[in-house]
This record gives sequence, C-alpha cells and structure tokens, in this order.
Amino acid sequence: MRRFANAQGGVLYIGKRDDGSVCGVTDSKKLMEDIPNKVRDALGLIVDVDLITESGLDVIKITVEENPYPVNYKGEYHYRTGSTKQLLQGSALTNFLLRKTGKNWDSVPLENVSVDDLDKESFDIFHREAIRSGMPQEKCNF
Repeated sequence: MRRFANAQGGVLYIGKRDDGSVCGVTDSKKLMEDIPNKVRDALGLIVDVDLITESGLDVIKITVEENPYPVNYKGEYHYRTGSTKQLLQGSALTNFLLRKTGKNWDSVPLENVSVDDLDKESFDIFHREAIRSGMPQEKCNF
C-alpha cells in the first residue's frame, strides 16, 4: 500500500486472482476490521476498505490515494511503477524524497559548510553565465 501511496494511488483487491477471476475471502468481517487498523498502525495511512460481492463471493476492495508525503515501512521506501514494486535507494531515493517534499537539490542545506568554504571565482562564473543566458538583471545580483 505504501507503494501505491508513494505513486499515483491505486486499488488493491483481496479475493481476486491476477487474471481478475474471483476466489473470494474467508472471514471478511474480521478483515474489514483488521485491514484499516493495520494499515494505519504500520504506515500511518487511512485507506478506504469496502466489502463487495462478485460471483457470490466476498472480495475486499482497498482504495489507496496518492500521499503528498513520502511513506515508508521500516525505513524503506517503495514505489510502484507498472506491475512492479521498486525499492528506492541511492539517487532514486534522494530524487523521490525531494520531489515529494517539493524541494530541489539546490534548496537543500549542506551540513558542515561555512561561508569560508565558498569559492568566489565560482560565484563570479555563475553570475557571468546567468547574465549571458538572458536572466533578468535583478535575479543575477546576490
């Protein structure tokens, strides 16, 4: 469910096979009580859980909305793309977390960096290139 919440959301059916045929669930009443609580406790998500009947059998339909914040389970972040679940690591995880929090790489502060560590020549090059690119002058002054 975290992978749905980290992507575009989705619907999960319990009691249906991958080909869409219905196999049903047993003890649907208990599942209807347990699933929302377990998802909330493990992931901090509130999901819609509905009991539907197809071909005379009980099927649980879980609707997960896209979450605006990153959702992890035991410190791992997953993302659903197509029919696969991807464990996000390295730069993919960094990019995902930045996108979900609405930040860009250049807006993230670096630890242990002081003004003395900044290179004036690099700022001069950046300033010169910004002007050359046609950036408005008021945005080029810092």
